[in-house]
Amino acid sequence: MKCFFPSGSALLLWFGQAGQFYHSPLPMDCFASPLATVTALLICFLLIDGSLKWRSFSFLHVILLALIVCLVSALSLGPFIVLGQLPQVISRLFPFKRGLCHAYWAPNFWALYNAVDKALTVVGLKYNFLDPTKIPKASMTGGLVQEFQHTVLPSVTPLATLICTFISILPSVFCLWFKPQGPRGFLQCLVLCALSSFMFGWHVHEKAILLAILPLSLLSVQRAKDAGIYLILTTTGHFSLFPLLFTAPELPIKILLMLLFTVYSFSSLKSLFRRDRPLLNWLETIYLIQLVPLEIFCEIIFPLTSWKLQLPFVPLLLTSVYCALGVTYAWLKLYISVLTEHVSVRQKAE
Repeated sequence: MKCFFPSGSALLLWFGQAGQFYHSPLPMDCFASPLATVTALLICFLLIDGSLKWRSFSFLHVILLALIVCLVSALSLGPFIVLGQLPQVISRLFPFKRGLCHAYWAPNFWALYNAVDKALTVVGLKYNFLDPTKIPKASMTGGLVQEFQHTVLPSVTPLATLICTFISILPSVFCLWFKPQGPRGFLQCLVLCALSSFMFGWHVHEKAILLAILPLSLLSVQRAKDAGIYLILTTTGHFSLFPLLFTAPELPIKILLMLLFTVYSFSSLKSLFRRDRPLLNWLETIYLIQLVPLEIFCEIIFPLTSWKLQLPFVPLLLTSVYCALGVTYAWLKLYISVLTEHVSVRQKAE
């Protein structure tokens, strides 16, 4: 019987992922690694020579998985239940009262959604389509963690983000189930689940982009196409974290670290796939190069202008929206690559 992982390794992997869920403040973890890992385990249990065989189903594996779920839940939540603090844990795992976006918008679909709503509001006020007295000032750009209502576009609820996230994850899970590709297929599903959760989750932290970048780095050394997607996502994702390090002493440190990692990533992957076509096309290259003038404007030029006092959220907005374009592009490109990829008989057997 051939499967994704040896059963013991798979169970240990799920144990770690389950523990991560209960110790993470990110509600997006509900949709990312546990979903992909459980799906991978089910396929591991049911695969024989790359094909689904229900007669190979093992109740023992199901019982072991259930025991792991119960054990992790008991160890993680037991002390809080005894101390009567479970509501506090739930409120932090699912921060529905803290608004759709963080104080600094994570570069995802909702950042673009907020930007479009803000642009439509400005246009509506300029041409008297909207009543200024009915529009809350700086509702989304005040730098506060709170619930807010969109002005022009429909306001987004937690249920809407749940539905969007679930729908965006389904194709990758179906692809993993019907087109199994061994460890590679599992990693692809894991990255897509993490990215989809990042794109559409409620109150997503900007640091959550690392949940997609890290597993994608394993795929980047296998194919030139994945390497190109990785370079876009890692460069954009790491740059989007710059506003978290906002003090003057941190400026040269974050820029130096970003340059070192980016130069090494580009040079090593280019050397690895030197016989293939270029990893990035001209449009992707121009997009990444534009991160340099964006950083110069946000860190050097903007603080010297009068806009700093009137519109302090502008650098964060520009960084978030521009990086959201790159993250969205990488997500779509990876999804298209996975869904259109032809699976050979040898890949299934692996």
